[in-house]
Amino acid sequence: MQTIGLIGGMSWESTTEYYRLLNQEINTRLGGLHSAKIVMISIDFQPMEAHMQRGEWDQCENILSDAARKLESAGADCFLICTNTLHKVAPGVSEAVHIPLLHIVDAAAVKIKSEQLHTVGLLGTKFTMEEQFYRGMLKEKHGLDVITPPAEDRQLVHDIIFNELCHGTVRDQSRVEYMRIIDTMSKQGAEGVIEGCTEIAMLVNQSHTDIPLFDTTTLHVQHAVHFALNN
Repeated sequence: MQTIGLIGGMSWESTTEYYRLLNQEINTRLGGLHSAKIVMISIDFQPMEAHMQRGEWDQCENILSDAARKLESAGADCFLICTNTLHKVAPGVSEAVHIPLLHIVDAAAVKIKSEQLHTVGLLGTKFTMEEQFYRGMLKEKHGLDVITPPAEDRQLVHDIIFNELCHGTVRDQSRVEYMRIIDTMSKQGAEGVIEGCTEIAMLVNQSHTDIPLFDTTTLHVQHAVHFALNN
């Protein structure tokens, strides 16, 4: 089994899910007392979020690149950035080390294509929904068409993530709003919806809808476990 490196803390609420799910998945596959071999660097999210809001993505890249180098030095054989949004700087971070970055978009797209879907809705932060680093990769690399909510709903989705879910707060009314947005995208042609923020599954999961949901946290974990056990 290879060692999985995690860059977490963005937010720590979802990073706890990464740790739990990685160990559960390894134990399910190997049995006994097996657990995942993990090295983690956890980021203080407050200054990182401030850099994001100011558009200082070079600073975000520097912080994550430093974390990736530490993971490599600690013995990680691969690494994950445990958040969707910060994959905006994934190319530069990947170039900072010699171990592979397992990209969260690839993990989601493989699952979506395995279910023969072609058009998906996308929920996440405004950065993820509006910029090309995520939607563009889904389209250009994986051939998927992407539907996003209108501007007002994108802001609502974004605010619920940062003001509630990143603090561990789960509100029924916020779930109602997310379900409304998901239903609207489905009516517009989305065959499934990517939960493109690692906190969204705290609020909405498959028990809440018949529309296929793609939980990027779980899919990223499964991608990492496959790598760790097959390389």
